Amino acid sequence: MSFSIATWNINSVRLRMPIVERLLREQAPDVLCLQETKVPDELFPEKAFRKLGYEHIAFHGQKGYHGVATVARRPIEIVEKRRFCEIEDCRHLSVTVRA
Repeated sequence: MSFSIATWNINSVRLRMPIVERLLREQAPDVLCLQETKVPDELFPEKAFRKLGYEHIAFHGQKGYHGVATVARRPIEIVEKRRFCEIEDCRHLSVTVRA
């Protein structure tokens, strides 16, 4: 069984959503990992990803800078929002995706 993962330092997920949609339609990775989403959790564009078949979503974001997300076509079983070195930046997200 094959399993594909794409990763992208996106520099604002909301700004680049049309390009993300094209990538997901054309390349169809099982998992997409995003860095520098630059969006607080309550404004993450979940509906747009779900509409494209990426029903399983984990994100850890903040306004204006940093932020990470994982979207998947397969179930995400474990999500850990991590903070290292006593820093409150939303830079780390650990997920387990069912293969």
